[in-house]
Amino acid sequence: MRCQPDERLPVYSWLKNKQSCSLCDEPADTAQRLCSSCEAELPWLRGHCRVCALPLPDSGLVCGGCLQRPPSFDRVLAPWRYAFPIDSLITRFKHQAKWPLGRLLGELLSQHLGHAFDDGLARPDLLLPVPLADRRQRQRGFNQAALLALWLGEQLQLPAQARWLQRIGDTPAQQQLDAAARKRNLRRAFALSAESRVTGLHLALVDDVLTTGATAESLARLLKKAGAARVDVYCLARTPKPGD
Repeated sequence: MRCQPDERLPVYSWLKNKQSCSLCDEPADTAQRLCSSCEAELPWLRGHCRVCALPLPDSGLVCGGCLQRPPSFDRVLAPWRYAFPIDSLITRFKHQAKWPLGRLLGELLSQHLGHAFDDGLARPDLLLPVPLADRRQRQRGFNQAALLALWLGEQLQLPAQARWLQRIGDTPAQQQLDAAARKRNLRRAFALSAESRVTGLHLALVDDVLTTGATAESLARLLKKAGAARVDVYCLARTPKPGD
């Protein structure tokens, strides 16, 4: 089993004078391990649904799915479409324990959220990482959503609580399932711990990728039923519709 990184220490030194870009290995000319050319070529999420962040031809629109059936969460914030090279970076972080890549992505997500806060987005009271089943976390050695929430909290000065949401069912991985199966897979999969106190709070769920939104919907519905006032979703990337 892989050990988790020590949360008190950086995964690598952010103060090195000569850092190389994580994508092209050329010298990095930004504050992160990323050169400005590679940063500009990332699949930035431009036009998207203003509720679920589904990629759309233009911004400020609401997708048909959200119009027909408004989700329990209030808004999704994601900087990128799930496309190369972001998909590769997330996979290496999540499945190969490449924590420096996760830290880099978390740093860029915190910048994206910081700009959104400056533009008027309400700051949440608390960050809640999407939980993993115990068996899957033992196999992987860490919960990538919990690490992202920890790093976002440090950068944005927001508290994170990794124990309030619990995954009580050891269900198949969502990546293997279609949209309908994802919804069935998550029935009664989550619960709130006895120590949780969500009444009246503005909460933000943290995860790596939003695909169909089934996990976010299930958790947001649970939190709203428990009295949460608002539930947003912060993630690294949003997948487009199949075929788009």
